[in-house]
Amino acid sequence: MTAEETPRIVDPRLMRDVLGHFASGVTVLTAQTPDGPIGFTCQSFSSLSLDPPLVAFAPSRTSRTWPRLREIGRFCVNVLAEGQDDVSQNFARSGVDKFAGVPWTPSPHGSPVLDGVIAWIDGELYAEHDGGDHTIVVARVLDLGASAERRPLLFHRGAYGLLHTREG
Repeated sequence: MTAEETPRIVDPRLMRDVLGHFASGVTVLTAQTPDGPIGFTCQSFSSLSLDPPLVAFAPSRTSRTWPRLREIGRFCVNVLAEGQDDVSQNFARSGVDKFAGVPWTPSPHGSPVLDGVIAWIDGELYAEHDGGDHTIVVARVLDLGASAERRPLLFHRGAYGLLHTREG
């Protein structure tokens, strides 16, 4: 390999800045344990396959909640609605009661569906793959539902909502 062929090392800050231009939705993954509900915010989520019905998400390798959800094997993906910034921020924290003041109802498979979300997806662990500093998780969809009455919470360029620039 010549010097011209040496791959360039990508600065993580630059990568975060550039990829931040891609607007994404925000989800909270939840599960029920014998000690009560648990959950965490996960921005990396997508539909993967219709047949079989699969979704994918990528929790950080440093997540303390994902190993507990993995052990349970079933969980609910809650797609947050516009105005649920506080829910996203709360479930991103460690060491607090994330469900304090957050109303929810059990999904058909028993996982918490947070009030006010625009969609929920009940799933079970299907596969896991190495994703660098994240784990790529594939989940089989067991049940799901949505509400067309609200708009999604978007994350764009490091903030909630779309950032608008003025022309001229």
